[in-house]
Amino acid sequence: MTAKRPRDPAQLAKLMIDIASGEVEDRPQTPEEQGKNAKAVARGKVGGAKGGAARSAKLTPEQRAEIARLAAQTRWKKSP
Repeated sequence: MTAKRPRDPAQLAKLMIDIASGEVEDRPQTPEEQGKNAKAVARGKVGGAKGGAARSAKLTPEQRAEIARLAAQTRWKKSP
């Protein structure tokens, strides 16, 4: 499958039925099929895995607590 999945629930349901019945092949796209450079994707994964741990090691416990507090407030503020 080369196209993005539809956002419309009815179309998505039909696609899921087609995949389940074997009418449509469902396979993940490679970075090249998505129009991305495979080497850049690999570099991003390596750097991303290191970045969070490095940032966490530099922060004091108080700074980490403040970041967590702000994140929780933001999460709960967005409720409908």
